[in-house]
Amino acid sequence: MNRQLTEKIERGWAVRQENFPPEIHFDYPLDTALISLSGDRCALDCAHCGGVYLRHMRPIWEVDTLEAPSCLISGGCDPAGRVAVTTYLDRVAAIRAGRRMNWHVGFIGREEIETIAPYVDVVSFDFVGDVETAREVYGLAKTPQDYVDTYRLLREYVRVVPHLTIGLRGGEISGEYEALRLLAQLDVERLVFLILIPTPGTRYADRQPPAVEAVADVIAEARLMFPQTPLNLGCMRPHGTYRAQLDVLAVQCGLNHIVSPARDAVRLAERLGLTIARTRECCAL
Repeated sequence: MNRQLTEKIERGWAVRQENFPPEIHFDYPLDTALISLSGDRCALDCAHCGGVYLRHMRPIWEVDTLEAPSCLISGGCDPAGRVAVTTYLDRVAAIRAGRRMNWHVGFIGREEIETIAPYVDVVSFDFVGDVETAREVYGLAKTPQDYVDTYRLLREYVRVVPHLTIGLRGGEISGEYEALRLLAQLDVERLVFLILIPTPGTRYADRQPPAVEAVADVIAEARLMFPQTPLNLGCMRPHGTYRAQLDVLAVQCGLNHIVSPARDAVRLAERLGLTIARTRECCAL
């Protein structure tokens, strides 16, 4: 790492020490069921997903009973980037009692969020900071202001946790810092970082994830910009050596939650004297 990044990481750690107790959460979301409102269907065929990740979710019409204490309600989008959130709402209602629900809704209107609000504990809202990324990845003519407006609408009704995918545009850093600037104006209560995984069967299958150092710079910048906001490293990020290196840097940058951390990150947290709290549900809940 260059000296500038090393110093930024050190400042991030100092900010964490000043604003948070010496505790870190390691989340292993084994007890959060993954449910799709559309099966594996999605009209967007996004460059980073291509419907691949929907195949790992249970279609809502196959869910009669559920033992998990929480669930992620998601699904594919229509051509405007909207999940059909009111579809199968009767089935959602049937599994609601005693269970926390995290939703992906995409772009949404007031009537839809009013309708589903009784079934929502949190919305995980993917946030994009530049027009080019929205167009290339999703095929949507959306501006950063569209994301801001949707976030504000959601916030009127439910708790919202924005998600920022670093390197979303084919592994390039494109709009991430602008997204941070916009989010800093929105008084977000938590922020989750994801990292592009070049996935077989998608248009980005032959790309590379962003450099670990580039990711560390974004999350260290976020720690400085959001000194009192919990910051999470979420489940979508590359595995292997990449994850081992990144997770150590995430601890050093002062993140509060890491999903399924690499062993070296756990050891570092212990050496730094952090108390480790382990959970078994989605980090946004």
